[in-house]
Order: sequence, then C-alpha cells, then structure tokens
Amino acid sequence: MAQTILVVDDEPEIVRLVRAYLENAGFRVVTASDGEQALYVARHEKPDLVVLDILMPRMDGLEFTRRIRSEQDVPIIMLTARADETDRIVGLELGADDYVTKPFSPKEVVARVRAVLRRARPRPAPSPVLRVGPIALDRDTHTVTFADRPISLTPTEFSILETLMLTPGRVFSRAELLEAAQGVAFEAYERTVDVHIKNLRRKLEPTPARPRYILTVRGVGYRLNPEAERA
Repeated sequence: MAQTILVVDDEPEIVRLVRAYLENAGFRVVTASDGEQALYVARHEKPDLVVLDILMPRMDGLEFTRRIRSEQDVPIIMLTARADETDRIVGLELGADDYVTKPFSPKEVVARVRAVLRRARPRPAPSPVLRVGPIALDRDTHTVTFADRPISLTPTEFSILETLMLTPGRVFSRAELLEAAQGVAFEAYERTVDVHIKNLRRKLEPTPARPRYILTVRGVGYRLNPEAERA
C-alpha cells in the first residue's frame, strides 16, 4: 500500500509540482492550501509524512506544527524561503524533521521524503536496546526512555541519538550526524544539527544549559558521555 504524503502550500503551482513528483515516485498524495485545512486533512487521512510551507494564510506552518505535534508524531519537512532562517530554526525546535529552501529541486524533496520515512520506521537489529546511563533506546519499537520515563522524539532526533549511543564517547561531526540521520549531508544544513541537539538536551538533560550526557566538543561536534551518572 502506498504511503500517504500531505503537501501543504498556498501556491497551487508548488503543490502541483511536488504532487506530480511524489506520485511519480509511488506515493499517494493529499493536499491542503493553509494550516487549518491541513489540520483537518491530517486528522482524517493520518498521513505518513507532511511537506509543509511556513508562510500561509489562516494558519501558518509553525502553528500547524504546534497543533499536530500535540496529536500525532507524523514526520514533517518544512518548505522555507532562504531569508526565513529564524522561522526555519523555530520550526526545527517545534519538532520538524527537515527543511528544504525555496526555490528547490522537486527531486531533492522526493529524496528527503524518502530519507525521513526511512528513519521514521523501526529498524530491526541483533541487539535492539541501547543503554547509556539512564538513557535506553529501543530500535525495534522506536522508543526512548530516560530513567524509565518515556521520551517523545522526532525521527531525526531518534536517529541522531541512536548514532551517538552506538559509540558512546566518540566525537561525531555535524556532517556525520546529519548523514546518519538523513542519509545525505548538505553543508548548508549542517548547523541544523545544533537545533536537534538542543531539542534532545531539552528532553533528556536534567539541566539543558549544563549538559551531562550530550556534550559539545568545540570545533568538532558532539559526543555522548558514557561516564555520566544516572540521574
């Protein structure tokens, strides 16, 4: 059965173009022209992923993300203008998994949809549960707990944390974490890793401003501290 993608944009030509490429790639596509309509469609269609513009009438993409995140864990790829860096960062902090800047290549959108969907699926592994201190990550059920408390992560956050937990103590560059999470690393997007790390710290660290588990190695990247005591 084809996976369903919800494409949300108030520009009909963009919707038509993205829809055509996604359908040609084998996806089922449903559409909306603003955030309010998108919320209705998402609640009834339960899409596997949302491709979402930020600037829209009635309800913008950021407000849509806030609302849908309280109801569903559906992966979200945001479409942004190059000048909207602040909105892009806010979108990632709200839980968006990826973004594509306008003007964009429809082929890149399809590639990113496939990459996000791949990492959103549970992946079987010989030893599905990874444990570092109070953090436990189950790759079979795609769940994370901290001191036995369930933690809700986006697919991108899950993939970055999984990469760090596979080799505790190793320093990963931003490019390595981005490639592990998305299957491809674009230099222009490397700094988005910082936003995902910020989100992970907010969810996992007792004091995010003074992290004990996910540490910054200045000028290099990030590592998971294997010696941090249980919270």
